[in-house]
Amino acid sequence: MKALTTRLKGEIAEDDIGSVGAMEDFEFGDTFVATEPLDIEILYRDIPDYPVDNDWLFFEHLEEEHNVFYDIISVPLSDFEERRSVTVAAGDMPDYATDTWPGDEGDFTSSGVILPISDYVHLMPHFQQRIEDWELEQQIDNLRQLDGSYYVLPGLNENVHFDFSLKYNRTVFEEYGLEEPETWDELRDALVVLRDETGTEPMTLWWQGDALFNFSGASFDTVGGWGFGGGVIFDEDADEFVYAPQQQGYRDMIEYFAGLHEDGLLDQEAFTQDGDMANNKLTNLEAFVSSGQAGTMSEVNNGLTEAHGEGEYEFVRMPLLEGPAGPQVAGGQLVSGIMLNADVAERDDFLAVLQYIDWLYYSDEGTEYAQWGVEGETFERTDEVAGGYRPVDGIGFEQFNTDADEDLQADYGFGNVAFAFAGPAEIRQSIMNENEMEYQERMNEERELIEEDPIYPMSAADQEQAALMSTPLQDTVNQYTLRFITGQYSMDRWDEFMDDLENQNVEGYLDLVNDAYRDFQETLEEVE
Repeated sequence: MKALTTRLKGEIAEDDIGSVGAMEDFEFGDTFVATEPLDIEILYRDIPDYPVDNDWLFFEHLEEEHNVFYDIISVPLSDFEERRSVTVAAGDMPDYATDTWPGDEGDFTSSGVILPISDYVHLMPHFQQRIEDWELEQQIDNLRQLDGSYYVLPGLNENVHFDFSLKYNRTVFEEYGLEEPETWDELRDALVVLRDETGTEPMTLWWQGDALFNFSGASFDTVGGWGFGGGVIFDEDADEFVYAPQQQGYRDMIEYFAGLHEDGLLDQEAFTQDGDMANNKLTNLEAFVSSGQAGTMSEVNNGLTEAHGEGEYEFVRMPLLEGPAGPQVAGGQLVSGIMLNADVAERDDFLAVLQYIDWLYYSDEGTEYAQWGVEGETFERTDEVAGGYRPVDGIGFEQFNTDADEDLQADYGFGNVAFAFAGPAEIRQSIMNENEMEYQERMNEERELIEEDPIYPMSAADQEQAALMSTPLQDTVNQYTLRFITGQYSMDRWDEFMDDLENQNVEGYLDLVNDAYRDFQETLEEVE
């Protein structure tokens, strides 16, 4: 699909918006300082671990050095999404809302209360430069709604962050002379050895397969688990969407894991247990491989230390494995960002607002400031740690200075996900320990990121119809998937599965999706 990041129709000229407080000739690399006091009101998602404090250095420094003043409308984390929806629907949203994922804006775009930010991003040089440097044009264009505009300013990451993967007990693997697997076939071979040597079902799962199918799907050329979405994938040769479970890739994935289960390599309870059960099996050495991420791995390692002693056993992350489709992985570089009130465009200092947002969220200087604070006061650069950054003595943050009296987030307001959530790999990865940093760098270098499918925005009526059609289809997919893998159904019943999908009008659902896709291609041509 053709990239349309620079919108020609609908683009608003700089001279047509209010410029009070804005910098003249604001360009990439410039530090934003408002020429007149800039007041910004935000709907802020308050995190319990570091409750908002108006006296944070984060705000103080912005006031003193950048002439920017925040008015915080704080909403507890547990109530944020509901409060944001009510506030936006009532037309009472502040200038912008933090922590907004692409897709959160969908219910509000037609009402005119949310700013079509795509009309103004040409006035944001740092945002534009990151898109160009990191080749994010397609991902940005996939934010567009039915009218061809997009309404969320997402966080932009230089690299994909791979959160979920398999983890394995490296100590036990080494004990039995097993190399770290690189492919699903190599994993199977290792599991056979562990089964035979230990008498266990050596692999179990966290999150009952949702994470597993999500990160393994691309290597089988399919989707599954948390990544199933509407169940469709794009066939580029045919220029249309197809239903993933009807394709060979989905069958390959199911056959692989069904084979592990049948041969006693995958825990019989893996698809029904909770996280505590998975954790207990791993810490009690009843299993040695599991799905997970950094948080669950830390939990398991802490349990192993408590149960067996310091350094006796260690879980580490397994590479994202190569499958029949090759070393393919899915992922995106866009994360949650901000959504602006449409009324902001009427402010006499709107250009200054755009310049400030561009600097704070999309410049390297702004990203470093939001993540780490003020050099020499809250952090220092050093070659003594893998990431090159660490808080100064007396301030703790992540794995740094864990016994410190003060905390970079709670006491100073930096490293706050409302303001620091994306950016260059050097800054984003600087909070990781050395092992996690090396893992992320390795996966970005060695794995092939598949291109995102094009989008197919629908009207509200068509969305409702699609939901009515896709929900029973997905229920059928989930039921057959579980029964195939756990051996309740033989793979000989695959044709029965396909027939059930046909009987539930999968073709009608695909027609709805593909009609929306083709209509949207015409919309994109009109906005060029």
